[in-house]
Amino acid sequence: MALVLSATQGHTGTITLNHSEKRNALSEALVHELIDVLNDFRRQEIRAIILRAQPGIKVWSAGHDVNELPGRGRDPLGWNDPLRILIRTIQEYPAPIIGLIEGSVWGGACEVAMACDILVITPDVSFAITPAKMGVPYNIGGLLTLLNMIPLPIVKEMLFTAEPLPSDQAFNLGIVNYVKPADEIEAFVRNIADRIALNSPLSIGVMKDALRLLSSAHAVSPELFERIQGMRRIVYDSEDYQEGIRAFREKRKPKFPGK
Repeated sequence: MALVLSATQGHTGTITLNHSEKRNALSEALVHELIDVLNDFRRQEIRAIILRAQPGIKVWSAGHDVNELPGRGRDPLGWNDPLRILIRTIQEYPAPIIGLIEGSVWGGACEVAMACDILVITPDVSFAITPAKMGVPYNIGGLLTLLNMIPLPIVKEMLFTAEPLPSDQAFNLGIVNYVKPADEIEAFVRNIADRIALNSPLSIGVMKDALRLLSSAHAVSPELFERIQGMRRIVYDSEDYQEGIRAFREKRKPKFPGK
């Protein structure tokens, strides 16, 4: 079974997450299929992409497949982690990607959504960024993706509490562009994609890339980068990290010793 479905109509492409029995968890296999479709759309010069899950789904994506996180002594979210590669592929795709979101969005899937250029959601959507529940130290690139879309106080609350942010608050904060009923959202998003596809792809591509470069133009010295990485290494070498992974696999609440 294909974990990701794709279709094109004119200059518009649609990518559908298709592993609902695993709540569209971002496994290495699913992520690689998604990257392959994006690269194929790039070769086809698709001018607008809709990224969605199957209609009516309760969980858009459960986020990073925790069963694939490494054990102690290795960065769980390193540069070559498939999820990190996916985020860069979305951000660097030379045309707008519209996230059509129904249901809840968890963990690393929040970053996938925030990497999209336009977000349209249904009223039942919520976003929960959950590394603190797993003892996972988020990396700098991921935090920057979140900071570029979410106000700092709200990012802090989401990261520290790991509690969901509801659709109305996401809209009021400008995190998403539109909230539409489930029976209207597909036609609404399709209309946006079709209008984008009529405009100059060269102009849009340059503006998207310029906005990406400008939004990521934060000066980080080698010393500061290594300091942050050092703090992260303390976490992924810790008992907390091991407890978070064990608790998930044993389907219980973690008891973090703070060591």
